Amino acid sequence: MDSKYPAMFDLTDQLAVVTGARRGIGLAMAAALANAGADVIGVSATLEPAGSQVEAAVRAAGREFEGFAADFSDRSAVAAFAAEVTGRDRHIDILVNNAGTIRRTPAADHSDEDFDYVQAVNLRAPFVLAREIGRTMIARGRGKVIFTASLLSFQGGITVPGYAAAKSGIAGLTRALANEWAAHGVNVNAIAPGYIATDNTQALQDDPARSNAILSRIPAGRWGRADDLGGAVVFLASAASDYVNGAILPVDGGWLAR
Repeated sequence: MDSKYPAMFDLTDQLAVVTGARRGIGLAMAAALANAGADVIGVSATLEPAGSQVEAAVRAAGREFEGFAADFSDRSAVAAFAAEVTGRDRHIDILVNNAGTIRRTPAADHSDEDFDYVQAVNLRAPFVLAREIGRTMIARGRGKVIFTASLLSFQGGITVPGYAAAKSGIAGLTRALANEWAAHGVNVNAIAPGYIATDNTQALQDDPARSNAILSRIPAGRWGRADDLGGAVVFLASAASDYVNGAILPVDGGWLAR
């Protein structure tokens, strides 16, 4: 295990499933978990069967990696992936429900198709995976479920009504599952990233007015980096958070405090 993680953060020989692992926040989370000792199953819609960045990051930490491609807007693909990973002898200790998508259109023009697609990927699929994998955790009396929420779990945003609805739903789902599962030794929590420089926020980064307005509100004075989420995900995946239930942890440079 990397020496920067003391014993209570040690994930040695645990198995983590990380969705949306191909790039950005998911890649950074998978790498952080591997550096804390976990083996990783990564899944994304277009994850390469071999040679991906996330595989390289996990193997560089000396841990095992297995990759899957699954379209989270497809009910059958989500069900098939859940059946595959829960039907094995080795149990899953950590589920990081990170996969997500965004469609930017003013609310008056936001189509049913865009709204439904965002709900499917950002809310329905995470619930199905949490239910199926969480059931196995309940049976064992231990496990960690971590959702990626958003600043829009607290706020409404602009031109992203489907995304705001889904991420508000993730906040509610985090609390609902925590209420039911905490007594069974399963911790359910969420991380709410702030404005992180990833593909999902590229349109905002490229808009000088929006980018400057965002930066002016962040006390830390910078956009976040994907690896800023590493410490939070290791904390919520580890024994250090055994009495943390139903929390939504902002990692936002102070945005919500402003």
